[in-house]
Amino acid sequence: MSEQRDRWAELTAGQAGEGYARRFAQLADAGHDVHGEAAFCTAVLNPGARVLDAGCGTGRIAIRLTELGHHCTGVDIDSSMLAVARREAPTQEWHLADLARLDSLGLGSDFDLVLAAGNVVPLLAPGTEATVVRQLVSALRPGGLLVTGMGLDAAHLPLPEPPLTLAEFDHWCTQAGLTLQQRYATWNAEPYEDGCGYAVSVHARPAP
Repeated sequence: MSEQRDRWAELTAGQAGEGYARRFAQLADAGHDVHGEAAFCTAVLNPGARVLDAGCGTGRIAIRLTELGHHCTGVDIDSSMLAVARREAPTQEWHLADLARLDSLGLGSDFDLVLAAGNVVPLLAPGTEATVVRQLVSALRPGGLLVTGMGLDAAHLPLPEPPLTLAEFDHWCTQAGLTLQQRYATWNAEPYEDGCGYAVSVHARPAP
């Protein structure tokens, strides 16, 4: 585990799983599309791709990606969230782990896509962000994609102010050997403009 607690744990005390699942179930029951992230990823993947959902939470996205024909592994540090994922999809691969030490799981480095949605990066333990980016990149095959979604202001974060800037995130990605391919303002691929409160970024690990 990281020496310092992640921001998510500070907010939830590790007890958010059931409430988080109920909130998305209520949204789905009300007719809202709760599968935007999975649809976005599928649009940039070949059929039957190998996907790592880093910070998978209750498994909402990973389960949907599996339903769409991909091979999806989920990792999260919050046991209350993973308990929901394991209940909903007991045969799927779930791991309880700190993303800053992802390599300890021995998952390999041949994922076609690594996903960090749901404000995973802004809610990491302070000071671990660059390390986590390196860990996520190390799981990618050459030519693989890192897809992230993150709030950039208080309106899109469960925090009073953003703990990092998009420029800082891009710098960590560049340091880890990634190239920015696309950036959008939503999971529906609406165009990103400076000042947007949310960013969906697609970075690629160069092929040899």
